[in-house]
Amino acid sequence: MTTWNLQGTVSHLLICNGSSCKKHKGEEVAEAIEDEIEKQGAQSLIHTTVTRCNGRCSDSCVVIAYPEGVWYKEITPKSAKSLVRKHLQGERLEDHLLYTYDGQLMAADDKGAKGKKKK
Repeated sequence: MTTWNLQGTVSHLLICNGSSCKKHKGEEVAEAIEDEIEKQGAQSLIHTTVTRCNGRCSDSCVVIAYPEGVWYKEITPKSAKSLVRKHLQGERLEDHLLYTYDGQLMAADDKGAKGKKKK
């Protein structure tokens, strides 16, 4: 198993690859993010992790950015590249915001507030 030196990392992107996100090009999104990180020379700044389901299947493909605590919805391979560039500039991909964090997760719009109760 590889162990990365994460010193200097400023952002960690969690890329959903659960079944719904895979149907919405989740694997291609992960690839586009990793390609753009490399293109920008930001391998030491942004770390990525491909996850299983993040529980927002109707918002596929979901990408979560930490430590910002920002959840993004409907990410495509094209918007994934923009997401990387925005994060490197300390900005957000506003058109794809699902949740923001300020002490707790807050829905960016009414759609984000809707969901199913956990059992």
